[in-house]
Amino acid sequence: MFTLHGLAPGSAAPTTDALLRLQHPDDRERVLAALTGACTGGQPFALRTRLTLPDGAPREFLLVGEPCLDAGGAVSGVEGMCLDLTDCPPPGTHLDEVVALRNEVEQLRAAMASRAAIEQAKGILMLLTSCRDKVAFDLLTHISSHTHRKVRDVAQAITESASGHTRLPDDVRAILRDACPPEQSLR
Repeated sequence: MFTLHGLAPGSAAPTTDALLRLQHPDDRERVLAALTGACTGGQPFALRTRLTLPDGAPREFLLVGEPCLDAGGAVSGVEGMCLDLTDCPPPGTHLDEVVALRNEVEQLRAAMASRAAIEQAKGILMLLTSCRDKVAFDLLTHISSHTHRKVRDVAQAITESASGHTRLPDDVRAILRDACPPEQSLR
């Protein structure tokens, strides 16, 4: 508080009046109301305010005050602190950006993984049906809509079946049987 008020350590103690004189004119009434509420009603407070330091520098602070009660329950004083927030980013900005970027990276990774499975499944369908790229993708979306599965899930089922890891689900198998020549065997 000595530094805030531009006082040398050990000189006269900072006062409430001195703190109010440093307040930005638009914030002075709010600070005074918070201090009055603490002194008369025993209400703690925390508020963001702007100060102009003795050197003329504008700063933003968080003022926190807690009433001190005597043995009879009456307010005998207010203790508190001032936290300089001037160089702190506004609430949430950087953290929100980091979280949003992390989510976007995860979505991109999932999309890239899905794309690889879809491309592999298209290749398998092109081989089975002797069709072109677009027709293979159209077949994947057709299977997806008729089996109520996501395209990437259908693609994964086809690639896992083609590699011998699993059996195709019956509903996917039935649609592919209609699309593929009968002599082609599906696992």
